[in-house]
Formats: sequence, C-alpha cells, structure tokens
Amino acid sequence: MARRPRKSQAAQRARSAAPSRGQRRSPRRKRKSGGGFPWFRIAACLVIIASLFIGGLLVSIARDLPDTSGLEAVERTATITFLDQDGALIARRGSAHGHEVTIDELPPYLVDAVLAVEDRRFYSHPGIDVIGLGRAMVANLRAGRVVQGGSTLTQQLAKNLFLSPERTLRRKVQEMMLAFWLESRFSKDEILELYLNRVYFGGGAYGVEAASLRYFSRPASELGLGEAALLAGLLKAPSRYSPVNDAQRAAARATVVLDLMAQTGRITDAERIDAASTPIRVSRGASSQGAQYFVDWAAEQVRGIAGLDHGDLVVHTTLDVDAQRAAERALSTILDDDDLAAGAGEGALVSLAHDGAVRAMVGGRSYARSQFNRAVLAQRQPGSAFKPFVYASAFEAGLTPEDRRNDAPVRIGDWAPQNYNDEYRGEMSLREGFIRSSNSIAVQIAEETGRGHVARLARRLGIESPMRVDRSLALGVFEVTPLELASSYAPFANGGLRASAYGIDRIESADGDLVYAAAPAGGELVLDARTGQRMRDLFLTNVRQGTGRRAAVSGLTIGGKTGTTNDFRDAWFAGFNSELVTVVWTGNDDNSPTERATGGGPPARIFQAYLQNAPRHGLGAAPIAAPDALADILAASLDPSPEATSDAPATNAETDTDSGEDPIGAFLAGLGGRD
Repeated sequence: MARRPRKSQAAQRARSAAPSRGQRRSPRRKRKSGGGFPWFRIAACLVIIASLFIGGLLVSIARDLPDTSGLEAVERTATITFLDQDGALIARRGSAHGHEVTIDELPPYLVDAVLAVEDRRFYSHPGIDVIGLGRAMVANLRAGRVVQGGSTLTQQLAKNLFLSPERTLRRKVQEMMLAFWLESRFSKDEILELYLNRVYFGGGAYGVEAASLRYFSRPASELGLGEAALLAGLLKAPSRYSPVNDAQRAAARATVVLDLMAQTGRITDAERIDAASTPIRVSRGASSQGAQYFVDWAAEQVRGIAGLDHGDLVVHTTLDVDAQRAAERALSTILDDDDLAAGAGEGALVSLAHDGAVRAMVGGRSYARSQFNRAVLAQRQPGSAFKPFVYASAFEAGLTPEDRRNDAPVRIGDWAPQNYNDEYRGEMSLREGFIRSSNSIAVQIAEETGRGHVARLARRLGIESPMRVDRSLALGVFEVTPLELASSYAPFANGGLRASAYGIDRIESADGDLVYAAAPAGGELVLDARTGQRMRDLFLTNVRQGTGRRAAVSGLTIGGKTGTTNDFRDAWFAGFNSELVTVVWTGNDDNSPTERATGGGPPARIFQAYLQNAPRHGLGAAPIAAPDALADILAASLDPSPEATSDAPATNAETDTDSGEDPIGAFLAGLGGRD
C-alpha cells in the first residue's frame, strides 16, 4: 500500500496553529451574546431611573405645598358698604363674604347651573377629570393656544384656597395633588359647599351668598333660575361677565349656562325657554358700573376719616343712582356716535346739588376698561368756561351787562389775542360779548378790572388749582378738574353761596353707631345778590340764544357756558338748573386734537341728554327765569342770525393754548359740525 507522503514539521505546526472553522466562529458568538444588557434590561433601567426622578420631583413639589390647616377659616378684611341717598346699595369694598350656606339651603337649580358650566362629572371623578383633560388638550392643540381648561371644581377650589394664579407646570401638579387630598378628606357635598362659599363672583363678592346680595339684593335661597344661571356664568371670568360692567354680555352668558343645563338634562326645554324669556333685574346700585368711579373717590375719603384699622362700615353717600344711570347713558350715547362725538374719545360728567352734594359722577366711558377718574383727576384747560369769573369780577367792580365795549383787535405789550377766525363785530354790550364769547372783550374787561381781582374772585368761588395770573388769564389758560369747575359754578346757581363738593353724608359702624356726619349745608356768601342775578341773566341768555343752545331742555330753565381750547383739544359745558349744577368735559386722554369738537357740540348734547332723563325732585332753589324786560332787550339788541355767536379756539400770539368760542352758525353752514 502506498504511503501518504509526510508533510514537513513546519506545515504541521502551521496547521495546528490555525484555528478550525468552529473555533473561529465561537468567539463571535460569545461577543454577540455577552456584548451588552438585553433591551428589556435597558428599558427596565430607564423606567427605574424615570420613576426615581419623578418620585423625587413629586416629593420636592409636595414639600412646597401650602399649609392646609386653616382650610375652614374664612379670611376676610373689613367691608365698606356704600349706599346711595335713598339707601340703595351701590357697592361693597373689601372682602365681602356672605354667611356660610349649605347645599340644602340653595335652590337645586343653582347647584345644577354651577356643575353644568364648571364640572359636569363632579360626582364621578376622583378630583381629576381625565376625560375633561383630554378634551381640553385636543381643543388647545387644534387652536394652537389655550382656549379650554380641564380643571375640575375640586382643582379650582385647591387653587383658590392654597395656590397662586401663576400658570406653571409645578403649580398645576400641586393643584392636582391638593385636589386628591381634598377628595380624600371631604365628601363631594362638603367640597361643593367650600367652593360655593369661597369662589369669587366679581364686584368684591366672595361666595354665592355675598354675590346674590351684591347683584340682586336678596339671599341666594330666593334666586330664580335665570339669576342662578347668571351667577354661574360669572365664574368663568367675573369681571368680563359681570352685570356691573356689561349687562348684555352677562345676560348672554346666562343664556349659555341655561343651554348647557338643558343639554345635560338638568332642566327641561320649557324651563330653559321660560327662564331665558324672564328679564333679570339687577339691583339699582349694581346695575351702574360708572358709579364705581364715585365709589373710588368716596372710599379714599373713608380711609382718611375712619383710618386703616376700621371694622365693617356703612357709608351713606349723596349719590342718586337714577341720576347716575342717566349720566352714564347720556355720555355713552353721544360718544358712541362717531358723528356726534366729533373725534372726542373720552368724557367726564359731574353733577352736584346746589349745596355741593354729588348726585352723579362719570369718570369715563367705561370703568371696566379704565379706572382713571377723569371727573376728579383729569387736569384740563377750561378755556372760555372760565370767562364767567371775568364777567362776575367786572360786575363787582361796577360794570353792568348793558355797558358797551368795542369788539376789535387788542394788544397788550407784545401779546395780541384774536377772536375765532379773526372776526370782530365792533361795539356791543357786555351781554352780547358774553354770549358771543368774544376774546377781545373778555381780555379788555379783565385788564380794566385787574387780573388779580379776577383770580381772587375765582378762588373765592371755588377754583383751587394754580392760576396763571398773566395776560392770558381771561381765556382760561390754566388747568382745572371737572369737579373743581362744578363746585366753582355752584354760587352762580344757588344765590352766591360757596359749595364745596362732597359725597359722604354719614358713616356708621356695622352696629349702627355714628362714625362721621357731614357738616350741615350752608356755605359762606361769596357772591353778592346783584352780581349773582346779572350773571344768571347772562347764563340764561347764552343757552337761549348763544353758544349753549344745544344744552336747552324743554320744561327746564337752563343757564350755562361753553368752553373750547386751542386745536379743539378740550370741550366743556358748565351749566345749571333749579336743582343741579353739572359740568361735562370731552376730549382725548393723550391731549390730541378732536375733529373740531366744541363746547356747544358733544358736551352740550351730553348735558341736555342727562337733564332730560335725570330725576326731578322739585328741590333746590326756585326756578331761574329771565325777566320779560330782559327778553325784549335781547330781541332788540342781538343779531338773530345763528352765525352771530362763536365758541371755538382763538389764535394767540403769546400762547397757542388760549381759547375763545366757535360760531353757532357753523353747524347750519355745514362747516364740520361746529356750533
């Protein structure tokens, strides 16, 4: 048999050193099976790490949770209740909490209204409504912003009781934790009672009982279905839907709540229709949002009288809610009409009784949009509304309304004031100069009488603001507030008595003890009878035939004076009847020019609309009437054409803020609505 050839020892060693196919694969299998943890192990580690992190985060958040030991104690501050002159509620300031109510004391439909609009599944969820949260998330993702909330009523209670309103993830987690805690400690009815007795309903009212008294002047147990729906509708946005700020919006929101109640089977369609068709009557005081300007003003005085540590107080004010509502309607009606407003975006009205008691105060078009009280705080130039003080000073010095002066250009040193459109009418009586609001004649008699005497008389009658006692004083080139001007006009209406404006008649403690009482009416005599009668004749003539004709009210004897400042920035009407002294200002907050609005335009129209609807009590001085002889003189001496009177700003070489008056005939001539 042939022998296989022997291989060399070197070849054998090389073959033995080379690994076999199996040996070559084995190390790969070991590396593949042992090169890391399996995926499930990795996932388990991640879950453990995440759980530890979340647990630590929750512990950290829980450590910052607020103290809940005072849950059942209602923290409140002293409440100030403001009543009008007839005892009607105007407002409550402070933390106004009503007494605690139970579910059994409330009408079932009130509870149903709250649940329908705030938390439909309240009795079935454990404090967190997963369905509601999911629905809210979808709605917010679709809208690209937060349009819907998913908080339960329990979460809202937790937030209101313990947390700040900030919108952060940390606060939201704390809210959920507290909601679970509340649900574990209290029954559903107890949570609902806590909510209804703590939640804010706007208007300073915390709790359903306080809100019912605030808006309807009766306890929550006596509310009807429509009123219950209105209160439930406030919870989404108390200021936005408050009937104090917007009655129509509040009513529309109440209708939405009724619809939700019907959709969820809490009321029938017949009940919904009946409630929606029944008018909701908000209490007289609560229905006047503009009265909040007055309350702000009065509240500051209460703090000065009673101090900061007072208890609950009842403030009896001089405000007449019916007059207040008439004033608000008049201002909004004119300024909401672009043609009548003539570019005036804001306005203010102050109406005083002849003794200075404030009957109405409107500090702006909307208290909800701006709480700045223009009636008390806005410093604006009075323009020609200051000229009555010039004429009264001249009459005190011995001049009469029949004295004549030349309506012609005047120059005092390097200062040459001009009439409107640089128009002059020659010789005329002071009466005619007053109703035409001639700048020339006003400056002449101020110089004759003495500027110092004019300033002293204005101070005596009630002007308190600094006055520029220079050549432009006669044209009202300084700043006053509407309230100040109204007070200083009162002596012209009441027989010459100084009458400082006041709004508080008396203050009582919650127990009825007298804390403060206003001094009896009866001011100092600051205007003699002869001067007062002559001035009233001029005021009456101005409304009858002059720049104030649009302020005339059928059946009332009205006197007054218009004012318009340079570039038509400010327009005024200051006037009176036998009961009230009323000042109206219109203009723009940024002091920008209007569209040629004059005192005989928007302010006179507002004055007229107000007095047409203000209550007439038959109080005050006897009706003011011009003598028949005066009417004969007027008919003979005055140009009957409407173009004869002016009430618009004048051009002034010394200052561009002096004012005169604008022609009445401009309206008839179609010149941009001027009067």
